[in-house]
Amino acid sequence: MKQSKLWMQLMFLVSLVATLGSLYFSEIRNYIPCDMCWYQRILMYPIVLIMLIGLIREDRNVRIYARALSGIGILVSLSHYGMQKITFIGDSLPACSGVSCTAQYINWYGFITIPFLALTAFVLIFIMSFFIRNKGE
Repeated sequence: MKQSKLWMQLMFLVSLVATLGSLYFSEIRNYIPCDMCWYQRILMYPIVLIMLIGLIREDRNVRIYARALSGIGILVSLSHYGMQKITFIGDSLPACSGVSCTAQYINWYGFITIPFLALTAFVLIFIMSFFIRNKGE
């Protein structure tokens, strides 16, 4: 029982850090988000609210919503990361409007980009959602 609450708290924390990180990059560092970044934000931001409500109401069913959003987020982040790191993918896709989706504002250690950070958060949330059990289990 207490383990499920811990997993929910960790999911909330990961989603909160990811949300604050994305806001840091856009509002403090003034990196303009591309279209794919916006899609990832659209999927990550609600997870923070969903997990907070789940923690307050002690509703473990929020894992289903977080799993769905993070699962889709994994696919979006993977495709965005592929656009950035695999040349023929980035060259073959239509251009994003405004900022290029292949732009890499950060490139730490040659592989850590903003979509990679989002992918990491989505994967962590997705995996942790499987550790939350219903009260009767």
